[in-house]
Amino acid sequence: MPKPFAKPAEREHPLPVGSSIRWALALLFTVTVLAAQADDRQLAEEVRLLREQNAILQQQLKLQGNRLDSLSHQVNDLESGRDNTMPAKPESGKGFNLGKLNVSVEGGVGYAATGTDGSAPNGKFRVDEARVFMEAPLWEDIYFNGELVLTTADASYSDVELGELYVEFENISKWWRQENQLNARLGQMYIPFGEEYISRNAIDNPLITHSLVDFWGVAPGVELYGNLGKFSYVAVVQNGADDANGAGGDKSVAGRISYDPNERWHFSVSGMRTGDLKADQFSAMWFGNGFFHSIGSSGTARFHAEAAEADITTRWKSGHAGVFGGWAQYHDNDPAGSNARNIYYYSAQIVQNLPHKFFAATRWSQAFCPNGIPIVGFGESSDYSASLTTQLWRLSLGLGYRFSDRLVLKAEYAFERGNEVGGDKRQNEDFFGAQAAFKF
Repeated sequence: MPKPFAKPAEREHPLPVGSSIRWALALLFTVTVLAAQADDRQLAEEVRLLREQNAILQQQLKLQGNRLDSLSHQVNDLESGRDNTMPAKPESGKGFNLGKLNVSVEGGVGYAATGTDGSAPNGKFRVDEARVFMEAPLWEDIYFNGELVLTTADASYSDVELGELYVEFENISKWWRQENQLNARLGQMYIPFGEEYISRNAIDNPLITHSLVDFWGVAPGVELYGNLGKFSYVAVVQNGADDANGAGGDKSVAGRISYDPNERWHFSVSGMRTGDLKADQFSAMWFGNGFFHSIGSSGTARFHAEAAEADITTRWKSGHAGVFGGWAQYHDNDPAGSNARNIYYYSAQIVQNLPHKFFAATRWSQAFCPNGIPIVGFGESSDYSASLTTQLWRLSLGLGYRFSDRLVLKAEYAFERGNEVGGDKRQNEDFFGAQAAFKF
């Protein structure tokens, strides 16, 4: 018979369960301690390496500092021999230098045509503008600026005229340790009324024409300007009459206060008075494509004009928009009776950049004078410088292409309509033009 399976023999010295657990815990503790010691050794090694790297960096910084100190001493040595009476003014970014004299040129050429009652009924090619600018340092914070106007689209003659020409004393306020709170100009400057004149030149104007009222002027005098935080100001006293007709008599005053809360918004208010002028004089202030002049019936009368304006500009990434409006008043002492009258005006403009360097611009402007005031507009000067216009509006539509900031092509069509005292219509003065504006 086969033997039955035998029962396995029991161990002679079996280990208790508790002992097995204690051995396992001891083994785990030993492994943990060894691992921790290995981690500590690795951490210590990493700290040692970081300390060595930090020491190397400190040595490099010290070496670079010594080199910078050496360069600084060399620069100071060079500057000690420089003529401090002729400081290097920041480059204007245009023109060319003749020694310390910087010369630049701006202009515009093109074609213009108007309706049958306008100034160019048959159309004509023309030089719209040609200007030569000069600037040079004279002394510390003292500079010369000059402008020769060879021709403009407004001129009815080709004589060379003097634009701005002045000596500028910059940062006078440094004497009381304030930057640019007070600066001064002495010579011939633009009249700082409104803001359209700032971008009136062909290369700066997004259109070819200007607003209907088109306030601007240039005359000899003295100007103060500066910045006070987010505010800025300019104030001027000048000859009130155009030099071609004698600048004697009362002086004109003008000024503007601006506020820029941020890069997007700009606000300003302006005021101006021409001064009392003789009946045979024209004001230095340009208005409506002509000058303020006497409309009295007596050759002995004196006249003056005054005005106030507010401007608002907003900008965005691809364009900007601006609006301005104001009031002007004409007075005289005509013995036959005062011809005082009020003029109200406004203008709005939008400029939008388009893809591929194209841009579009539009401007609407309008003026009202219930009793009538001479406004030439696009009309022939001989026809409208004496007649009285009660209301006139202008809508300009333009398209342009910017090759660069030195060359711009523009085309514009502008509608102009209005009424004269007595009810006659002004409706045949529309403008079409094309222009290439440049600077170098």
